[in-house]
Amino acid sequence: MFRNALLYFGAGTFGALISSLVVWQFGQQGINQALDVAMAPSLTTYWLYPRLVWGGLWGLLFLLPLAKGSMYSRGLVLSLIPTLTQLFFIFPYHEHYGVAGLELGVLTPLLVAFFNMVWGLATAIAVKLS
Repeated sequence: MFRNALLYFGAGTFGALISSLVVWQFGQQGINQALDVAMAPSLTTYWLYPRLVWGGLWGLLFLLPLAKGSMYSRGLVLSLIPTLTQLFFIFPYHEHYGVAGLELGVLTPLLVAFFNMVWGLATAIAVKLS
């Protein structure tokens, strides 16, 4: 159990790194702005570090026997949990961007879901490669 927890935490951290780089690149390339979403983070340790820690903690969801099937489908299903947390808890209560982050733009929920799917797939790939 402890070995699996370490594996999933590390894989979740890796997934968070990949997802964070995608979020940052979308901001740098102007993709978010083209979709009228005000999300263009700077790649700083202040921004990246909490994402890596939370990604590792979310990776522990892979310990749960909730999602059966391939590791990739588990990653996609489990990515819904951080997505819903971001949209309905973090954005409205901690970052004050309204429910689902709609103050950042109407397509914010879609982008958040996409970025978390990247996390889920990257985490699943890391687990499979380990």
